[in-house]
Amino acid sequence: MSTDDSPPPGTGPATPAAIDAVPLRHPWRWVTAIVVLVLAALFLYGAATNPAYRWPVFGKYILDERIVKGVVVTLELTVLSMVLAIVLAVMLAVMRLSPNPVLRAVSWVYLWIFRGTPVWVQLVFWGLVPTIYKNIQLGIPFGPTFFHLNIQSLAPYFWLAVVGLALNEAAYLAEIIRAGISSVPEGQHEASVALGMSWWMTMRRTVLPQAMRVIIPPTGNEFIGMLKTTSLVAAVPFTKDLFGAQRNISAVIFEPVPLLIVASAWYLLVTSILMVGQHYLEEYFSRGASRKLTAKQLEALNEAEQLGEVGHV
Repeated sequence: MSTDDSPPPGTGPATPAAIDAVPLRHPWRWVTAIVVLVLAALFLYGAATNPAYRWPVFGKYILDERIVKGVVVTLELTVLSMVLAIVLAVMLAVMRLSPNPVLRAVSWVYLWIFRGTPVWVQLVFWGLVPTIYKNIQLGIPFGPTFFHLNIQSLAPYFWLAVVGLALNEAAYLAEIIRAGISSVPEGQHEASVALGMSWWMTMRRTVLPQAMRVIIPPTGNEFIGMLKTTSLVAAVPFTKDLFGAQRNISAVIFEPVPLLIVASAWYLLVTSILMVGQHYLEEYFSRGASRKLTAKQLEALNEAEQLGEVGHV
């Protein structure tokens, strides 16, 4: 007696009945959304009708020439500091990955100092450099002097602010770059060397393009953070940036609240533009790294499912 329960020849497996799936309802989501919208509307109405905000003063100074110049100076500080920080961070990251113990120790001490002290303290120190080192002289000891520079007469507070911001930022970017390079599998480097590539060509064509997927997102965040950190350059002291400009104006007209809103609006505008640029930059470097299955992968998956069904039958 046969116990085979398979369907007669020529007839396929029974088609399962379609499932009438009813999506799960979430009424509390709508309640939460309504509550949040009501609270936001109440806050905006209160801020718009509160005379303490002094909205006429805000409208008067939002496009003031001194404020606009401060925005330009803030962008200059941000870009110059980040460029210098990236160059120094690459050197520090390579030193951290170097087999030379001296280079590793120097890099570690640098990161320990600049990550372990507040950026405000570092900027105050850089502001005191003209007082600590009043003159720079190069020459023969107890002999003639070939070069003499009076730092106090130059008053290079803008460049001292750039150096102070860059040295602090480099300590954080170095760890980001090191983590990005370490995230690339070692087999990629070995395969490139087996193809005859030099170390520089391997880094440029194999390692760095893959590491950029890990490096770009946190670096973009650091760039945006640097834009806001420039508000601390008053410790140098340097007061021609956006925050310094609004503070100088508010000290004259005694209107700190609307001027702070002016500075906040400009910071929000610039950071929003930078966030959009960061988004497209991340998309550019994430090409080829998609979570979706490719056509070949889908075809292979369908074949595997069909083989599984046949084996099950």
